[in-house]
Amino acid sequence: MGAVAENKQARRLIVAIDGPAGVGKSTVAKLLASRMEYLYLDTGALYRATAWAIIEFGVDPADTGAVTALLSRLSLHMQFHQGVAIVFVDGRDVSGDLRTPEVSAAASVVSAIPAVRAWLLPLQRQIGQGGAVVAEGRDMGTTVFPSADVKFFLEADPTVRAQRRHRELVAAGHSGALEETSADLTSRDTRDRSRSIAPLIPADDARFIDTSTLSIAEVVDQMMAVIAAKL
Repeated sequence: MGAVAENKQARRLIVAIDGPAGVGKSTVAKLLASRMEYLYLDTGALYRATAWAIIEFGVDPADTGAVTALLSRLSLHMQFHQGVAIVFVDGRDVSGDLRTPEVSAAASVVSAIPAVRAWLLPLQRQIGQGGAVVAEGRDMGTTVFPSADVKFFLEADPTVRAQRRHRELVAAGHSGALEETSADLTSRDTRDRSRSIAPLIPADDARFIDTSTLSIAEVVDQMMAVIAAKL
């Protein structure tokens, strides 16, 4: 921690964190960004915000043509407060509306649409162009920031992932059985890994961390040790 804090101004790194849902990416990325005093770029929030808008406009997320047409009418941007992103769609803060099961399901569908990924790519790269950012998503190290200074790929046992995701949903006030959550994750994994554009795969130079039996702090400690060598 001390070495990173002392040297964070010397090199403004881009740290890329990828992995499927339920491995702890968001929580880990937030804590890591906080420790490093970096921006936390939650790219999944951009896809969720796009999905939210598609639902709001009554467009079928699976209708590629209609979704693509809608993009030209949307304005999406991020502002950062104390290193954390706030997402705006057409000037409205939608950050608190992005974690519902409906939005999650739609986000997984629209994220496979090439036009959506192409539309969001410049915004992601613009945010990261100055470095000093922890970027979390599913294609950070392969597509968005292929030259990132440090790349991590998180994984975890499928049962553990389902339990974590289910706890998140329950805590957010959503109902549903664990089995349903597990099935949703399996479906999403299949879509994310099999899409033709920017599939969920680890970068060749990514460091793997299995989070199944690790606490959030332990995962971040492992990351900090790797990052310290880059500063």
